[in-house]
Amino acid sequence: MLWIILILLLFIFQAATILLCEYKRPSKSIAWLSILFIFPIIGFFMYYFIAREYVRRKKVHGHSGEISLDHKLQGAPYQVILDTRNDEGSFLSGEQRLRDWLRQVPRAPITKWNRVDVLTNADVTYEAMLEEIGKAQDHIHFEFYTIRDDAIGRKFQEALIAKAKAGVTVRVIYDGVGSHSLSTAYITSLKRAGIAVEPFLKPLIAFFDKRLNYRNHRKIVVVDGLVGFVGGINIGNEYVGGDPKLGFWRDTHIMLHGDAVYDLQRTFLTDWFFVSGESLGEKRYYPAHSEGEPSFVQVISSGPDARWDAIQEMYFAGLIAAKNRIWITTPYFIPDPSITMALKSAAISGVDVRVILPFKADSLIVQYASKSYLQELLQVGVRVYLYRKGFIHAKVIIVDDLMATVGTANMDMRSFYSNFELNAVMFDPRVISRLESDFVMDLEACSEVVLSEFEMRSLGEKRKERIARLLSPLF
Repeated sequence: MLWIILILLLFIFQAATILLCEYKRPSKSIAWLSILFIFPIIGFFMYYFIAREYVRRKKVHGHSGEISLDHKLQGAPYQVILDTRNDEGSFLSGEQRLRDWLRQVPRAPITKWNRVDVLTNADVTYEAMLEEIGKAQDHIHFEFYTIRDDAIGRKFQEALIAKAKAGVTVRVIYDGVGSHSLSTAYITSLKRAGIAVEPFLKPLIAFFDKRLNYRNHRKIVVVDGLVGFVGGINIGNEYVGGDPKLGFWRDTHIMLHGDAVYDLQRTFLTDWFFVSGESLGEKRYYPAHSEGEPSFVQVISSGPDARWDAIQEMYFAGLIAAKNRIWITTPYFIPDPSITMALKSAAISGVDVRVILPFKADSLIVQYASKSYLQELLQVGVRVYLYRKGFIHAKVIIVDDLMATVGTANMDMRSFYSNFELNAVMFDPRVISRLESDFVMDLEACSEVVLSEFEMRSLGEKRKERIARLLSPLF
């Protein structure tokens, strides 16, 4: 009898610990409690090592908090941000609430002088990146969630090595989980050429330091502090259709010139400080640029080290500001309750809400979890489309003609709360129109989900969806 009481007390202690640590995230609490019920003790061991709150760790405070005290990384000396006296009339006119919220995002100034080029798919993106890398004179900063040792990876490897041998400073960050298959030989060849290479948490280190659940999902290229890239595309053959299962890969990236590049630079240097301990803030990393046309851009970073869930809150602020349309493209759709309610409220009030999701999935559990949200959205008028040409990996949201965002964050809880992400928010009608054209093009390769047909799926399918949704905060 005594041992039964002890086991019960141990279980109560484990459950209480999860509830107290995850009180801000009820869905995550339920997911981990489910794991604990299914796998007693082992479930708590898993939680302790991979899911405890990242922001509470003293060491990790140094990732954003400590470096923000370094005045050298506060911003570029030449950067022009929104002038409240002169620019408000032309910026989000009539949307004071949204404008005021965006201006409060920490370390994310709304910049004025920019040029934005939308890059559709990886072949165009890789060509532009390699061209700019080839032009580099001073430095190249290269950060990706996934870098593969394949044909595409070796193209970039050769380009970076060539510039390093020519005297250009090259720094590379890769995520230890996303790039777990990257070969030692690949990394060694970069280092031998004089390139500084650092992982953002190797899997084994992350496990024992209890941070395996947190990944650097950012994709950043900055060349000479004057041109930058951000979006959904990593470095690998699959992005040019090399995955036989997924086939054609549809994605979106952007190339930036101007003030917003300084914020990409600052994000990279913040990450570099975290992985290497080296603080870099010289003016060479923030050179003067010559962009003379106004195009407002805001670069927003988020991660489990921050007090704000900045990208999730930006998505929510944009959704509730919509009057005419919300068009979303995302490969992973696991919205939290606030985003779900914002989408439903918009659709009920007559806003044209459309969501493009992949028909083919690279993760079955995520696909089933995504399907679990569809019926309630379809019932209130949200239109859902499944992309059938291949795999769609773009992360794009268009709100009216007010704003559009492209970046690394999916519309799922991992991107909102667990990953380090980076998005660019753009307010230029020309850029929004260009993204709109891509969205319309993608619709032609989609089939629409019909509510009456979707409701007829089997009981087994519905059970899979419920289980996947229950566990989805962990994936």
